[in-house]
This record gives sequence, C-alpha cells and structure tokens, in this order.
Amino acid sequence: MKLVGREKEIKELENIYKSDGSEFVAVYGRRRVGKTFLIKEVFKNRLTFWHTGLSPFDRDKTYLLRDQLLTFYYSLQDYGLAGCQPPKTWLEAFRLLQQLLSEKDNGSRQVVFIDEMPWMDTARSHFIPAFEYFWNGWASKRDNILLIVCGSATSWIENNLINNKGGLYNRLTNEIRLSPFTLKETEEFFRAKNIVMSRYEIATAYMVFGGIPHYLNLFEKGLSTAQNIDNLLFAKNAKLKDEFLRLFGSLFKNAEDHIKTVRALSERRGGFTRKEILEKTGIKDGGGATEILKGLKESDFITEYKSFGCGNIVRYKLIDPFCWSYLHFVDNKNNGTDFWQKNNLSPRLNTWRDLAFELLCFGHINQIKRKLGIAGVSTAESSWVLHSLGKTQTQTDMLIDRSDNVVNLCEIKFYNKAFTIDKKYNDILRERIQTLIEALPRKKTVHLTFITSFGLKTNEYSGQVQNLITLDDLFAE
Repeated sequence: MKLVGREKEIKELENIYKSDGSEFVAVYGRRRVGKTFLIKEVFKNRLTFWHTGLSPFDRDKTYLLRDQLLTFYYSLQDYGLAGCQPPKTWLEAFRLLQQLLSEKDNGSRQVVFIDEMPWMDTARSHFIPAFEYFWNGWASKRDNILLIVCGSATSWIENNLINNKGGLYNRLTNEIRLSPFTLKETEEFFRAKNIVMSRYEIATAYMVFGGIPHYLNLFEKGLSTAQNIDNLLFAKNAKLKDEFLRLFGSLFKNAEDHIKTVRALSERRGGFTRKEILEKTGIKDGGGATEILKGLKESDFITEYKSFGCGNIVRYKLIDPFCWSYLHFVDNKNNGTDFWQKNNLSPRLNTWRDLAFELLCFGHINQIKRKLGIAGVSTAESSWVLHSLGKTQTQTDMLIDRSDNVVNLCEIKFYNKAFTIDKKYNDILRERIQTLIEALPRKKTVHLTFITSFGLKTNEYSGQVQNLITLDDLFAE
C-alpha cells in the first residue's frame, strides 16, 4: 500500500533529514492514525535503527521492564550489534545503542526510530533519565543523528517530551502531530486501493470509523459499505470487535476511568460539564480527573467547548466517530452478524446518521469556512441549546460566530437526496432564527446555512437559506 496524503508531513521530515545538525523529532497522534507507516515509507532503507516498544495491552501478560529490555536488545542485534550481553537497565540499553551507532557511523545521516516509546516507560524502570542521558550526553553532540520517537499515548508525549521541565526541557527540535484523514484524503485512500465508492458511501464509512487509515485499510474490494461495516464490527470474529478496549488499554495506564468517561459522554450529543461527568462516573474530583480529561482531549477522543449563550460553562463532548459507533451499536449488544445491512434504512440508523454527520462537519470546519468565503475570519463554533417560548429545549446543530458580525445558524442534514424544507420545518427555522436574533447583540446578522448531502429542493421555503454547503464541498482540500 502506497503512502496517501501527508504531503506536508513528508516535506517536513525530508527537510529535517537534510539539516546540518542532530535532530530530535516527536511524531504523535491517535492510535492507528498511521505514524509508523509514515516513518517507514518516508525513510524506507535509510533507517539505521528501528525499535518498537511492547504493547501493554495483552490478555495473558503484562510486559515488564525485563521484557522491554530484552526486545530492545533483540532489535540491537537485528541491526548488527554483536558480542554483548542483554542489558539489565535502560542506562545499559542506551549505552549499547550508542555503541551500535558508533560502529555504523560513516559520516552520513543516521536515522534512529523508536516507535511507541510510551510503552517502554514501565513502572519504576527509570526510562526517562536514561533516555535523557543518551540524548543530552551523546546524540545531541553529534551532527548526523536524526532521532524520531513515536507514540500513541499523546499525553505521555506531551508531559515527558514536549512539556518536559527536567533534562529534556526544550530538547525537541521538531514535533509533528498526525491527524486522521480528511474526507478528501479518505477518498484518495480508497481510490489507491481500487475500492469504488460514492462520496455518500465514503462519508458513511467516515462517520463509522473516522479518518483512521488502519480501519479504512481493512475494507475489502467488491463489498458494499454496509457489508464492510458488518464484517469489521458485527461478524463472528470481526476484526474490530475488541478494538475499543484495546484502544484505551494501549494508551492509558489504568484505563478504566478513561473508558467510564467516554461511555458517559456517548449518552448525550452535546456532552456534559466536568461536574456532571464526575457524578455519572463516580470518579473523584481532583488532579486524577483532570489528567483523565486532559489525556482524552490530547488523544482526540473528546473536546471541550463553551456552548453559545451559556456563559463560561465548559462542556466536554465525545468527538471520535469510532467510539460513537462502537458504543451505540457494538458494545455489550447482540445485534446479529449482518446488523448494518438489515437496518440500513431503519429510523435507528437514520437518527445516528444525523449525529455522526454533525461530528463530521465539526471536523471539517476549515472546508465549511472556505466555502463560506471566511477562511481568514476569526470564528468560534459551538452548538446552541434553545429555550424558546417556554417549549422543550432543542439544540441547533452548529453556530459559527464570526468576527465580521455574522452568525451562521447551521442546520446539518445527512440525506440520500436533496432535502426538502416543508411548512412545519420552516416554522421551526423561523422561530430559531428569531430566538437567536433576540439573544445576539444588535450589530450581529444571522445567516441561515444548510449543510446537506445533496443540497436543497427549491420550493417556497428554500429562499430564506443564505448559504448552502453540500457533501462535495466537504471533500475539498
């Protein structure tokens, strides 16, 4: 499989490779997002040393210091180190790496790739001080070392490398955060695999799995989107049936509270406040709760935002498409091996589609702003809970509050044909617009904006729509 997209990251890595001094680069991002594949494809036969830490998630065994050290020793042997005994400490291990690199040094660039470094930092292993000594005491003083470290545990990378206050303070020369594919990149990915899909079906796949290359790579040519979803999530021995637990188990130590938090947030599209999360999960308030929310946010599972009209109240919202889909349809449920194919047109999946498409749109806000012609305008995006005329509160899909004194009230509809605004829905829209106008400063103007799959059907009610954004617009660069 060839490397798709990532043009910016490839260019950045090549420029770093060509620099005149030693470089220390952290590449991080959500698990399964393609970090290892990126480094492998960019450098291919240029790697001087490559090691991957052992995953902490295993049903039968917890990998301890001795296991991590032994596999590091095996990697050293694979790359040519001979005549030494397995290390008993990380200080000894990195001394052996130093020896290997010295023996192989011919004056050209030496690329050292340590993948999933957070997994190597086991309890009481003293990994970080040993790694600090290797970089500060030896590698940084040379002019040909390119050290690349990867990690899916983004909070570990943030705390121990990017924001390190000790010996690694300000030692990183570059950091690259790898994000999931956009819709456009997902389309290019499927095209490279010779999988024929309409943009509607690509969007459906994206709404289930997100732009995660590993998941998308499991799609089989010749099957429908519904068949692929069933094969990956619902079939007997489905490849991703256990992915949810593996995902969190590999990212966080003692992941139970992280999982509790994500489960709680999956219950409401607009999310919960910190206090509400703690009440629902039973997690104690304090630094531990802060670290859980921080870790989930840094790993792109959740986001925090202030809902329009609610002052400074901060809410946390689940934004990972795979987690949404898994928790609503797979987790502790017995929906059958062909659930998606049988229920593809059901009200249950239609309700899910509206929510999932909303998440997709928030994730493609740059494409939406570009279509609106406001790519350079400062904006704040949020949802909005309406309290109109004493009626039951309802939530509008998206508000884009712009610094040019316009607010886009966005209605988001994932529909298999042009959407029709009927009289009943038109009355609801007019009420929402009026309520929003009353809540805004007088200098602000409200533009009704529709984001739909295939546009709007022209009728007597469609004229009030100021902006129309279609699925094709979301596939822009």
